[in-house]
Amino acid sequence: MLCRTTTRTVTFKRPFAIDGLDGWQPAGSYTVDTEEELLQALSFPAWRRVHTSIRLPQKAGGSATRFEVTLDPAVFEAALTIDAAVR
Repeated sequence: MLCRTTTRTVTFKRPFAIDGLDGWQPAGSYTVDTEEELLQALSFPAWRRVHTSIRLPQKAGGSATRFEVTLDPAVFEAALTIDAAVR
């Protein structure tokens, strides 16, 4: 099965909380990875999202410099929309 991963940087203007994340995250730029697989049964190229994750900085006292958390794509996009709408 053919897969692709796209990476984008998103910026939150305000602290945010999303289901699946450990509490509130600070405002700032975050890297988001989306993995998709090619749907083979169609006569044209179409991709299905199978995984979305955000890279977060490690909290103080942790051994790693960052970690990735899998997100529900719809919940994540809603959080971005809310952040963009708040003035």
